[in-house]
Amino acid sequence: MVKALLAMQGSKLSSLQLELLKVYSFQPSDEDLIAVRKLLATYFSDKMTKKIGQAIDEKGIKEEDLERWLNE
Repeated sequence: MVKALLAMQGSKLSSLQLELLKVYSFQPSDEDLIAVRKLLATYFSDKMTKKIGQAIDEKGIKEEDLERWLNE
């Protein structure tokens, strides 16, 4: 079933989606699914935090600027 779906949707799904379909085809336990969700959330959160930090450094944004923006 997964192979047929992959063949049909291969050009429409991202590489990440295809990999996740492979994981789900093994029928992981609920505990494993929760762990995978946490791993993905942590990965993308860390990636976003790093990019925000880089943008702050590149633009010379200060802590006071961030506080002011939060309170606008």
